[in-house]
This record gives sequence, structure tokens and C-alpha cells, in this order.
Amino acid sequence: MDLAERIRWVSHVDGDGAGYDILSFEPNGRDRLVEVKTTNGWERTPFHISRNELAVAEDRREHWTLVRLWNFTREPRAFELRPPLEAHVSLMATSYQASFL
Repeated sequence: MDLAERIRWVSHVDGDGAGYDILSFEPNGRDRLVEVKTTNGWERTPFHISRNELAVAEDRREHWTLVRLWNFTREPRAFELRPPLEAHVSLMATSYQASFL
């Protein structure tokens, strides 16, 4: 399998529901699930993360990583966060789903 077959832009091709944006691989061949969070602000600018993304990060923590891309429109910079995310960021619920009784 060549490189192009091993890297898949999952959120673009399959839709945004897998819990990660890109399926790639580590140098040892293991899957690498990459979730990308981009803002124009500085590195500590808050970003949104879904419940599904958090669940996949927990369930597949040895494969999942968050790439934090910041200062995007001026001088893009990036760093990675590995699960558990609670070790790096404070998670706060900001929206609710309303279901009929």
C-alpha cells in the first residue's frame, strides 16, 4: 500500500462524524487518528471539541492525537496534545441537545 492510500481526509471524504479528521500512520505502521483544531487567535484561544471526538480520544487513545493549529491567518503554528485531554485543557460544556419529553 502506498502513502496516498494510507492517508485519508476522513472528515472531507466520509463526513464529520468519525471523531477525527485524518487517518494517517505512525512510522511503525500503526494507525494515527488526527483531529485538527484551528483558530486565528493565540495558542491558548479556546476551541470547540465534540462529545464524539472526546469519546474516540478516550477509546482509541494510543492512536488519537489532537493537532492544535493557531495564529492561522498570520503566522500559523501548531502543537500536539495526546489523551487524556483533561491533562492539558479544561473541558466545559457549552451547548445542550434538547429532546422532547
